[in-house]
Amino acid sequence: MDLKLFFNPTEVDVDQSPTSFQSSIYVNRDKMPDHEGMDIALIGLTEYRGGDNSSELASAEAVRKQLYALKKGYGDYGIIDLGNFRNGPKIEDTYLRLKEVCAYLMEKNIIPVLFGGSHDLDLGQYYAYETAEKLISVLNIDNAMDFDGEHIASNHIGKIFKHSPNYLFGYCHLGYQSYLTDQKSIELLDKLSFESIRLGVVKENIKDIEPIVRDADMLSFDLSALQALYAPGASNAKVYGLTGEEACQLCWYAGQNEKMSSVGIYNYDAAKDSKDNKTAFVMSTMIWYFIEGYYHRKGDKNFKSNDYLMYEVHLGGEPETIRFYKSKLSERWWMEVPNPDSEGLFNRNRMIACNQSDYDLALKGEIPDRWMNFFNKV
Repeated sequence: MDLKLFFNPTEVDVDQSPTSFQSSIYVNRDKMPDHEGMDIALIGLTEYRGGDNSSELASAEAVRKQLYALKKGYGDYGIIDLGNFRNGPKIEDTYLRLKEVCAYLMEKNIIPVLFGGSHDLDLGQYYAYETAEKLISVLNIDNAMDFDGEHIASNHIGKIFKHSPNYLFGYCHLGYQSYLTDQKSIELLDKLSFESIRLGVVKENIKDIEPIVRDADMLSFDLSALQALYAPGASNAKVYGLTGEEACQLCWYAGQNEKMSSVGIYNYDAAKDSKDNKTAFVMSTMIWYFIEGYYHRKGDKNFKSNDYLMYEVHLGGEPETIRFYKSKLSERWWMEVPNPDSEGLFNRNRMIACNQSDYDLALKGEIPDRWMNFFNKV
């Protein structure tokens, strides 16, 4: 694929030291760099026709300016900034172009990291999995549930649910605010055996959220999930929400997730941002922390190796036992849902990320909710 056909070069150039983030990556300026062998591809988005604001190129470039000035993190980077994505004549064309590019990158084992644009652009991100021949799990972080609304950015999740062919295995909505959410939307997720976790639960102990992030293949993050104090430039931020630190922590978890294959951070409006570009800075540090998490991955894949401790808990009912696995390297936990009829597409999802608290619960003879939720789906 000739990627330069899909992108406009960036004009951002921050004069920084050799230790800056900018000096450690390949950037599409005068010429598109070679993407072979890269780990992560940064993609600036300028499409806002699906939302209710009119931001354009300035938003993606504002984030880029803040990101480039940060210091390089851990390890040797294999990162390319492809530039700003060229929109289609119609918004539906932008989705399809985004689908094509993201699918191509993921086939090359390059993680696309999308930033800017309205939240409905995660449709293109999701469509990219159509030819992957696997079921995926989507993590959506937003202060509201976008199942219906006047703009497509307010009903894009509903379109994901209805999309055919259907390759959506799991969906979790993280950080919703109850006073912004129709109770029927929560009931719909329960009926579909999907998860919804309100803001208060996330903030109570964010470490308990890590297994949920670890189970996702795709992350769609609406900046409106943050407090307006931290993200005045988010399209629909409220007084209450995640802090900047909590958003970065979630992005760190996403980076460490071995399954995570695409990330989108949406709904930044540079025209609404503070004079010191506070939102652009928060968004750039979220991207930075995802990259840091990626380069700190522990290689948690082969559960039959000696790198894992296996615990079998006898419940004395149905199921009779549940197996738990703990990594000696990362000290993270998983639990297995045995189902002889779930080979093929379901097979890769049979190991569920969990906490030690789920293991402790099983020792008391109780079945963890996430185990039962998965069992019901398959």
